[in-house]
Amino acid sequence: MRLLVLGGSVFLGHAFVSEALRQGDLVTTFNRGRSGTDVPGVEIVRGDRENDDDLRRLVEGRRWDAVVDTCGYVPQVVGRSARALSGHADAYLFVSSIHAYADWPEHRVDEGSALHPCPSDAGPDSDVPYNALKAGCERAVEAGFDGRVLILNPGLITGPREQVPRLTWWLTRIASGGPVLAPGDPGRAMQLVDARDIAAFGLDRLTAGTTGRFLVSGVPGNTAFGTLLEECVRATGSDAAPVWVDDAFLLERGVAEWTELPMWAPHGPEMAGVWLPSSDKALRAGLRCRPVAETVRDTWAWIRDENVAADRAAERGQGIDHEKERRILAAWAAAHGSGAGAG
Repeated sequence: MRLLVLGGSVFLGHAFVSEALRQGDLVTTFNRGRSGTDVPGVEIVRGDRENDDDLRRLVEGRRWDAVVDTCGYVPQVVGRSARALSGHADAYLFVSSIHAYADWPEHRVDEGSALHPCPSDAGPDSDVPYNALKAGCERAVEAGFDGRVLILNPGLITGPREQVPRLTWWLTRIASGGPVLAPGDPGRAMQLVDARDIAAFGLDRLTAGTTGRFLVSGVPGNTAFGTLLEECVRATGSDAAPVWVDDAFLLERGVAEWTELPMWAPHGPEMAGVWLPSSDKALRAGLRCRPVAETVRDTWAWIRDENVAADRAAERGQGIDHEKERRILAAWAAAHGSGAGAG
């Protein structure tokens, strides 16, 4: 295929480009050249999707079999790109998010679940939350692109080049060793998906001429929190010892769910469906998900090979302060008559 990837230099976009090149596709990337490095072997077009002149220059004299858009966040901006590319591509794959579903994370969702309300022309200054903006972006593509439209709604994406450092934070924290504050129930089933598996599935669906939407959140129960941290210990070879602390104990001490201890979703009605989205349709259509242990190993290898800074997570609002972690571990040990985590 001849592919245009909007973005293409970081995480999921990088995964799409790498997989497309591996398959022998011809790839053009369109980005500002600020966020990452383009994969060798692509045609690079520098520009800003918010600039009409840059979009006209991009499409002039070019045509592609498909567009892959992994970096759309504002409906007005996404709609401008979709309209500019109409007539210059046969298909448009838009990577949205599970956040677009109005009932998530409270309830289990699938492709038929309701989306957040958001107009397709909502702009960057509109009073619309991020979750709803993703739904508006989907509508902008459907309204603005004259051709086949394919929408992917990923769940929590992991893997090398992780952009929001969740697994990256756990790996770097565990690599430092010692008692590690571990949240809630180690048996809590999760559902993670590797960026590379999303890319392979999306490209396969484009090749097949598929339209519509797929929720790509991975295989239900493909890991548990305890298993995930065990894999992190195994991959890093550290002497880290997870200390499992009750949800209520953590909440009482002001630990922010999902961010201070990344991927932690306390039991309760507000997060009851967080790990229950249905990928059944995608799995039937050929989504193949590698073992989570492989994702953990490969992500750790990337961290080491690229010398990813241990404090990178803090820049994206992820991870608990070391001193706060130490205080909670000490309080937990004192409350339970154990020396665990007291040092």
